[in-house]
Amino acid sequence: MEPTTLEIEFLGTGTSTGVPMLRCHCPVCLSDDPRDKRLRCSAIVRYQGARLLIDCGPDFRTQMLRASDDNLDAVLITHIHFDHVAGLDDLRAYCFERPMPLYARSDVLRNLHDRIPYCFSEHPYPGVPRFEEHVIGDGPFLVAGVRVEPIPVMHYKLPIVGFRIGPLAYITDAKTIDDKVLDSLKGIPLLVINSLRVGQEHLSHMCLGETLKAIERIKPGKAYLIHMSDRIGLHAESPKLLPQGVELAYDGLIVKV
Repeated sequence: MEPTTLEIEFLGTGTSTGVPMLRCHCPVCLSDDPRDKRLRCSAIVRYQGARLLIDCGPDFRTQMLRASDDNLDAVLITHIHFDHVAGLDDLRAYCFERPMPLYARSDVLRNLHDRIPYCFSEHPYPGVPRFEEHVIGDGPFLVAGVRVEPIPVMHYKLPIVGFRIGPLAYITDAKTIDDKVLDSLKGIPLLVINSLRVGQEHLSHMCLGETLKAIERIKPGKAYLIHMSDRIGLHAESPKLLPQGVELAYDGLIVKV
């Protein structure tokens, strides 16, 4: 891969329940198409020699066992919800030689200290994962030499962050995005953005109509949808719903830009 090329590998593209959802027997959950099997949302971004994990949910171990490359240099966390942080304990395999750099908002780091205190204790039990904490503020920051710009969005009433990395903007769990933020992303080559389902609106997530309005405002070179439930419909039928340049992402998909 050329050093100027960005690669994103989608480890998971599903919402918090995953797809298939337990006890659901709809056509999507019963589908044989592997693109309709969605683990919880996470991705690896590889750019300028750095390998950055975005979110670390409950499916992290399974995702990394089947990833094309299991090396990581740092972890970026969008917010504290379980489906985005529950796999942090499985990072212990990455912490044998040094603590794993972990980038998150200050409120997220405080919450993690309460949830997994053994990872942050002064005298840790041997073998637990150890983290080098970095607070995400309002401005850009460097991760393994790569410039990362936080993208502020609202997950209902919870302020969370997406990430702009080179030609990529990655946004998950957004319900509302400020007009200034949308304008700042105009024309970005690659947009990854959440879209929970078709039809009825949701309290804290954009659904397809809202997502397509945001995409129309940003006008990216290409857009991929993530954080999808079974009610987004069958992957094979999605081209009927989507404008040109917009596609459903799927687990294992690798996109280069």
